[in-house]
Amino acid sequence: MRDHEHGHDHGPGESHGHDHHHGGGHLALWWRRLRHMLVPHSHDSRESIDSALESSREGLRALWISLVGLGITAVAQAVIVVLSGSVALLGDTLHNVADALTAVPLGIAFLLGRRAATRAYTYGYGRAEDLAGIIIVAVIAASAAAAAWTAVTRLLHPAEVTHLPWVAAAGLVGFAGNELVARYRIRVGRRIGSAALIADGLHARTDGYTSLAVLAAAGGAALGWRWADPAVGLVIAVAITFVLKDAAREVYRRLMDAVDPAIVDQAEMTLRDIDGVRDVAAVRLRWIGHRLHAEAELVVDANLSLLAAHEIAADAEHQLTHAVPRLTSATVHTDPHSHPGGHHHTDLSHQRRQGRR
Repeated sequence: MRDHEHGHDHGPGESHGHDHHHGGGHLALWWRRLRHMLVPHSHDSRESIDSALESSREGLRALWISLVGLGITAVAQAVIVVLSGSVALLGDTLHNVADALTAVPLGIAFLLGRRAATRAYTYGYGRAEDLAGIIIVAVIAASAAAAAWTAVTRLLHPAEVTHLPWVAAAGLVGFAGNELVARYRIRVGRRIGSAALIADGLHARTDGYTSLAVLAAAGGAALGWRWADPAVGLVIAVAITFVLKDAAREVYRRLMDAVDPAIVDQAEMTLRDIDGVRDVAAVRLRWIGHRLHAEAELVVDANLSLLAAHEIAADAEHQLTHAVPRLTSATVHTDPHSHPGGHHHTDLSHQRRQGRR
């Protein structure tokens, strides 16, 4: 029985298929086995570090580009809010400002995630992204509350909305800017596996749709319906709460170490296809920032030598990190077929210590 850890990371366009040739006779095979067992393995390979850093850089680039885009959109809308007094446009502008500001905690999280692991933080600082996700959810909730409060106040105390063509134009600008940012953030977030960045992209997407509602507010005001503008503002506040629900669920699942069951199925299928694996006792996966870590317990023939069991485990972790996207490390443990699973470890430990007395 043994534990072994090995790290890999692969870019999104890299192939996961491999053609391994096993030739050279028994002498070459035993030499490879002996060399693999005796030569120290890197537990934080340069390849893995470079890929992880590149994904963080990509996330930061997405944040700063979208921050500039949303900042310009929000400033343009804010000017028209001051001129027109539109509550619907005010709610949309608040939402855009909140969405732009979420780039700050996310940017800090990506920078922290690039720091190397320490004796205190042995898994590194990838969880900072999940903390940033909590801040994003709080910002979304605050923007929804502010938009609702302003809309209700205006419903109780109606006021005339002016500069209606500009209000309508601001709605269209808000939709275009937010949709572009949303697509960019969601695409990058899915590529690097960042739940926080995906949640931020969903937030921007709803901002775009609520911006279109500003057109309805301008149209209603043009018809003399003074209630139309605050009513649309209230609808926008409700729409923000739906984004809040989706973003909160995404962040909650990440904090609770939830993964897509299809990923677990893929990992199990990969392990069961490995020559020498008689059964897969357990597979556990968890996100650390935007990287996956796996732990697996394999059942192998009880008569295998330590060297042979080591070779199976090494092959398992190698294939696993190639088969599962964004999996950067895997810890594989092997159990003999006569004692599958980890429940017997305590008994073995007691027996072994009693035998020394």
